[in-house]
Parts: sequence; structure tokens; C-alpha cells
Amino acid sequence: MYKRSTLHLAVLAALSLPAAASASFFEDIEVNGFLKNETAFFLKDGQKTGEAKTMLDDRHASAGEVMKFENSARFFVNGLLGEESSWPLDFNLICDSEGVNSDWQCHKNYTQNDWFREAYIDTSMGDISFRLGKQQVVWGTADGIKLLDIINPTDFREMAQNAMEDSRIPIWMINAEMNVGDSGNLQFIVSENRKNVIPGLNDDGDQGHPFIMKGVDSITGEVNGFLHVTPALAGVAASFNAAAFGGMFGGVASPAGLLPFAGMTVEGFAGIQVDAVTLPGAILLPGMPGYNPAVAMPGYYALNNIAQNGLAAGDPNANNNVTNLMSVYGPQVTQVNWNPAAPQSAFEYMPNATFATFNTFNTFNGASFVGATAVYEEDNPDTYEPNAGFRYRMSLENGLNFSVNYFYHYSANPEINMSWHDAVTGEKLTVQRATGVAVPGGIMPDISTNISVNQVPLDASANPLANPTILLRNAAGQYYGAFDPATGAFNANQNGVVMVMEESRSRVSSIGGSFDYGTQWGEVPVVIRGEFLYDHNEKQPVVDKLLLGIGDLTNALVMEDMDRFSYVLGVDITVMTNLLISGQFIQMINLDYVDDERTCTTQTGIRFDCSRYTADFSTVHMTNGLNQGWEYKEFYSLFLSKPFGESQLGRWNNIVMYEDGGGWWDRFDVEYSFTDEWIGSAEINLYWGDEDTTFGQFEESSNIQVGIKYIWE
Repeated sequence: MYKRSTLHLAVLAALSLPAAASASFFEDIEVNGFLKNETAFFLKDGQKTGEAKTMLDDRHASAGEVMKFENSARFFVNGLLGEESSWPLDFNLICDSEGVNSDWQCHKNYTQNDWFREAYIDTSMGDISFRLGKQQVVWGTADGIKLLDIINPTDFREMAQNAMEDSRIPIWMINAEMNVGDSGNLQFIVSENRKNVIPGLNDDGDQGHPFIMKGVDSITGEVNGFLHVTPALAGVAASFNAAAFGGMFGGVASPAGLLPFAGMTVEGFAGIQVDAVTLPGAILLPGMPGYNPAVAMPGYYALNNIAQNGLAAGDPNANNNVTNLMSVYGPQVTQVNWNPAAPQSAFEYMPNATFATFNTFNTFNGASFVGATAVYEEDNPDTYEPNAGFRYRMSLENGLNFSVNYFYHYSANPEINMSWHDAVTGEKLTVQRATGVAVPGGIMPDISTNISVNQVPLDASANPLANPTILLRNAAGQYYGAFDPATGAFNANQNGVVMVMEESRSRVSSIGGSFDYGTQWGEVPVVIRGEFLYDHNEKQPVVDKLLLGIGDLTNALVMEDMDRFSYVLGVDITVMTNLLISGQFIQMINLDYVDDERTCTTQTGIRFDCSRYTADFSTVHMTNGLNQGWEYKEFYSLFLSKPFGESQLGRWNNIVMYEDGGGWWDRFDVEYSFTDEWIGSAEINLYWGDEDTTFGQFEESSNIQVGIKYIWE
């Protein structure tokens, strides 16, 4: 149920007072609006990010397929409150029949499909003017990008394609302004806090949405998202635990399941030749009695067989080629790639994880081995915790206009933090990295040890006892897993574990400013402009491939504090009477950029990158090596706009943007007024370039849109 914030209720109360005091509230009301249809079609064949339901699913959108069929009715109601105040209402009925689910079809609060987009009162008290209610406030005017425009969150259902006034999400706020001196203006804002709307960043995943970012797909995607990959990994772990307990390895039963396998890593098994033929129902490793190299196969074939098929027909732990556990290209267990030096699947990213680690991620319920689960939860700040800020603007006699502003707010971009919890009690569990200790028949985790990140060996081939096993324990000291590492027997603690992916948002201090200056270059009018923003305590995703390599999932993918400085420099010129040409240079500087280079070695001697670095939130993905972000990220844009036709009843616009890394976006749109009531529009959005860039990843979502609008009064 929609919960109103304290600020929301306070503003509603303020709105009701003048209404109750004035009999003219319903007098002098004006109503107008429009009806609009907008239809979009894909321009290219290809599979969008997150569209596949399995690793082998080749479904894709086809050129000419309908991407959007959106119909809307917009009502603008304006009225007066006495002689000093007025009130507008923007009511929006909208539906897109092509939305992938109910969240992307018709009404949803705090999206661009909200029924009441704006509802406020304009009034004044002395020298101060107030706008009270649900509204938009614009502090930045850069082309194609939001820098200072941070008061309202954004609906990214179509990335940057929608007009800013449409994608911007109105929120409840108190907006006060007063003039200072002859040319100054001071504005104060107190608003509710709301988050950006990002497709796929929810427990549903929005599979099939045309604008799912790779970074989001890595969180909730059905094939590549850790929300689904983690329980699939745990399912494979349950299968291996059952296999070890049943004697599959060497034909000798292990009464402690996988615990005595702390000396063998994923690559230690996958990277060797194993014999699954000589002894029926068993896997023989080199050196085991009966091992026959003549019939041996790569260990990753056996790993893929157990991962995809389980231990028997209908095994509930079987992955069935659904999630990206192994880099498969066909249904046969031999149709799999394996290369920890250039990983593209979950197991390839975990070559130095011990088999004993996988005992931790499942439990034995008395009848079967059951894998861990994963859930997506929201713990966003209450909306009654307001954002607040101010802006001072001034115009100088020489024509220079400038502003300075400060905004103390919750970041509109959600952050995702992962942690292990007791599936029954909900208690957050402690991660322990235990080295090994030799025991008869193998190597067990030594629960008396708990090494730091810096103590994790870079070379897993040097000493099997030094390779850490990941254990989980609660505040009472109880361990989790089918077998108890403290006793080596079945675990009396039969509570399972769940990975919680928690969405939250942190407080950010944003200090910024802008300027613009108009001049002439000969006969050509020119405007030079700029915007600057310093964000303190934003969050950045940091990947640690050393910890990921040993299976320490929740510490390998974390959110850390980041300060960022961003700026836009632009030049606008008008030529050929009325052709506007605007160029921009945009740079975003990560002042807390992480780039700790490391190289690790697997148990079989393969060297792989195990660095710790800032990941690119937009594109980080298992299929691109968990893409690294930029310390200095630059964009370049060129915008052109010109009216045309009789009485200049039409206008065309074109913006093209290029980003570091080779991504491109070009939008060309045209609008023409056939009559005072009928307006037609068309728009082409093209994406291309490197598929691991913000723009390039949407190449298959390139589209053409046509629209018709009927205006009525």
C-alpha cells in the first residue's frame, strides 16, 4: 500500500488551508489537455540483455517488432485562490500494452506513469514566493545528461530517450524563493526522498525489458544475476556433498561429505583429467587405485555434468543449463568452455574455491541435501527523512549569470549489499576464512583460523593447507552446512542459509554551480556555459576477484564510499538564422577510484587476474570479465535544433553522444503541427559501438517511434 510521508501530509495540510478559506477555489478553473499515442518498433534483430530464460535460449527481438504501444490522456487543470495564489493540477492516464509486466504498463506511483504528476499551490508571503506540493525543480540544463538536475529522481524506463520533463519524477516538496538585491535569487528546497526507477533493479528482474543494463542483469537477471546464480551454485554444492557422502569420489564414502576436500579447489578438479568410466558411479582422480588415463576426460566435463544434470534424473539440484554456472554452448556436457584466465561463468570466476567451501552453502534436512537460497530485499530510507538544499543565482552587469547550490539528500541511485543470513532466524552471519589442517583421508577446514584478505594466498598451487575455506557462523558460534566443521559429523544446526541482496540508499552531500555567458563571435550569437558538481559519500561497486576466486561471494562484490567531481562545458551558437548548434564536453572523475592489480595462480598453474577494482555499474557482467569502471569517464555531445516548414510549424532535433570506450547514441526527432489541435512526431534512437559501454550495450534496442497528439481546450 502507498504510504504517505510526513512531508507529503504537511504539504497537503498547507494546500488545504487556503482552499478552505477561499470560496473561490473552484472558480476561474481552466481545463485543457491532450490525447497521445506513441508507438515504437525495434530496428534490429538481436537478443537484449536479460532476455534469455536459459543459457541456451536464443529468443530475441526482431526488426519491426513492436517495442512500445503507449496511449495517454493528460489533463491540465488550473485555478485561482483569491488574488495572490493559484493552483495547477497535472493528471495523467497512461498505458503501454507492450510493458513486460504490470510495473511497466499502466499506473505506478512515483514513476513517469503516476496519475498525479504535479499538484501544487503557488502563493507568496511578503517577499517570499512558495510553491507547495508535488512538483519538479530543475537546477541543471545540460543536454542528454543530468548533472545538477538532482532534485527529482528519474524514470529510466527508456534510458535518456524520453524528454527530461517526462522522465523526471515529481515529488512532494516545499519550494521557497526570494529575490536578493537587484539581480539575485535565493531558493530553498525541502523534499521527500525517492529513488530512481531502474528497470530490473527489483525482485522481479523485469525480464524482457528493452533497457536492462548489464550491471542490473548481474544482480537480478535469471541467467547471469547472482540472485539466481547463487542458489544454483548451492544446488551443485548439495549434489557434490551427496556425491562425496555416497562414495562417488574414488568409490570410498566420505562420512564428512565435502569437508575433507579442503585441499582440492574447483580448478584442481576441473583442470585435470578424471576417470568416470572404470568404476561405475564413481569419479577417479589421478593417483587413485584403478585410474585409467586412457578413458579419462577433462574434469570440467564432469563438473558440468553434475552441475547441469544433478546426480540422478529429475534431481531438483540440477541446473539444466538455466543459470550461467558454466560457459555452455550446447546441451551436451562436453559442449562447454573452460578458461579461468578469461572467465565468463560462475565456476570460472571461482577457480580457487575449495570443495569444502561448498559444504557451507547447503544443509541436510534428514532426507536430502538442500542448497542455499537468495532473496532481494529493500531497506530504503523512510520518505519522512527529507532532502534539503538551496541555490543562489545572480546576474552580473557584464552578462555573466551564475549559480551556486548545495543539496543534502539520499542518493537516488540504489546500492546493493550482499550478506549471508540464517534462513530461519534471519540473523546475519559472520564469514570466516579458515585454512586447512591435515587429517586422515584429506584436509579439513581448521576452525581455529580466520585469515584476513591480505593473508589469502595468491598461488593456490603452493600449499594446499593454505587455501582458505569459506565458513559461516552465527553469534552463538554455531557453524552452517550439511556437515559441521567443528565436529566433522552431520550438523545439529539444520538451519539453512540465505544470501540477502539488500537495496538501500545513503546520504550524499552535493555541492555545485553553473554559469552561462552570452557574447558575439562576429555576427554569430554565442553562449558559453558550464555546470559543476561535487558529490561526497556516493557509493561505488568494488569487485575483489581474489575473494571471488575463493568463493567469498559477499565480500567480493561490495559497495564502498566514493567522492566524485563532474562537470559539463558547453558552447551554443546560432547560425543560418535559427539553427542552434550545441557542443558539450562532459567528464566524471572518481576521486576514490580503486585499482589494485594482482595476479593469482590456480592449483593447476593457470595464472588469472585477481585484482580489486571499481566496477562499471552500468556494464559489469559475468560475460565481460566483470567490467572495470573508469577513473576519468568522458562524454562528448553535439546537439542541433532547427524549426522548419510554413510559419515554422515544425522542428527537428538531433543529439549524438559518444562515450569513452566506444559507445554511441544518436537520437533524431521531429515534430510538426498539422493544425492547432493535431501534432505529429517521429523519433529514431540508434545505439552502437562497444557492447560493454553504457550506450553500446543497447544496440539491439535501437528503435523508431511515431506519435500523434490531439490537443484540446
